[in-house]
Amino acid sequence: MATLKDATAIAGIGQTAFAKHLPESEKTLACRAILAALDDAGVSPAEVDAFASYTMEETDEVEIAKAIGAGDVTFFSKAGYGGGGSCATVAHLAAAIATGQANVGVAWRSRKRGSGPRPWKNTTAQLPTPGQWTRPFGLLRPADEIGMLTRRYMHEYGATRDHLFNVALACRNRANQNPAAVMYERPLTRETYMTSRWISEPLCLFDNCLETDGALACVVVGAGRARDCRHRPVYVHSVAQGLPAQHHGMVNYWNDDPLAGPAWTAARQLWKTADLGPQDIDVAQIYDAFTPLVPLSLEGYGFCGRGEGGPFTEGGALEIGGQLPLNTGGGGLSEAYVHGFNLINEGVKQLRGVSTAQVQGASTCLVTAGEGVPTSALLLRS
Repeated sequence: MATLKDATAIAGIGQTAFAKHLPESEKTLACRAILAALDDAGVSPAEVDAFASYTMEETDEVEIAKAIGAGDVTFFSKAGYGGGGSCATVAHLAAAIATGQANVGVAWRSRKRGSGPRPWKNTTAQLPTPGQWTRPFGLLRPADEIGMLTRRYMHEYGATRDHLFNVALACRNRANQNPAAVMYERPLTRETYMTSRWISEPLCLFDNCLETDGALACVVVGAGRARDCRHRPVYVHSVAQGLPAQHHGMVNYWNDDPLAGPAWTAARQLWKTADLGPQDIDVAQIYDAFTPLVPLSLEGYGFCGRGEGGPFTEGGALEIGGQLPLNTGGGGLSEAYVHGFNLINEGVKQLRGVSTAQVQGASTCLVTAGEGVPTSALLLRS
């Protein structure tokens, strides 16, 4: 069976500053991140012939190509489902390059959610199926929907708020080492966590990701070309997307098994096409729009058994030196929330050996996209 295994590599990464409010437009931020990634790779913008973005991205490939001075573009795609599409952008570029449709691909995400409008306030725009069955009854925001799943998870498997705190703390501790993180030098204590206000019970303030302005990008090229670029290649070893049968997004309550989300489907494909397994992963970047997504993803990707994601977080397992160090830049909870793209770039930093919270000798990294929505994942190796 033909695979994409190690046929391509991420050769460059770039990002803007992250903040609650940045004055530049989303297009300007996107271009800055892309040009930074190209410079990091040592690749001319004129060589770019492929783009991949999210369907929720406000700036499209036509605008970007003209603004950066790209050449003729022979491949472009958009991955859907918000944060579920983050890893899929790289997967699409890897497939295009490996099959000869393009040579130099750019993936990006630019957001102004910190200073921009809140999309969840317009309830009438949220009523297409399945929203018509949930929005009128108070499930207006993703936090409300994940809150329901979290309550069921706690009820069925005994997960606790301390388990969720372990996730929030690991991300915050890594952000405290990362000068680019929004939560840099802002420690989190258990008391602060436990006494913070509810957002959607049982999710408190610190169970929710940040609202951030900023942009990130990466450059994907063939493995041979990557070896001539400026930095050590980070190979795209395996890719996957996942949409289970019966799935209805974060309002997954009427499935036969609501707690077996898209991560399980993506994981089967990811490991099937890889030479690695969960036991071989040195560091992970697990999508963390909400803390409970992490234990659910740990189960889905096979790091622990069903219902064991909560206890897995105990004893510093998610910290540097623990069983599975994760979200080493701070993640969406404490670095920035840019629909998960910062997790991709942080995975590259780890495998280059330049992370602000470096895992010694890291040579393999799992990056995941949003659990609870149709999702995607990457296995990266150095």
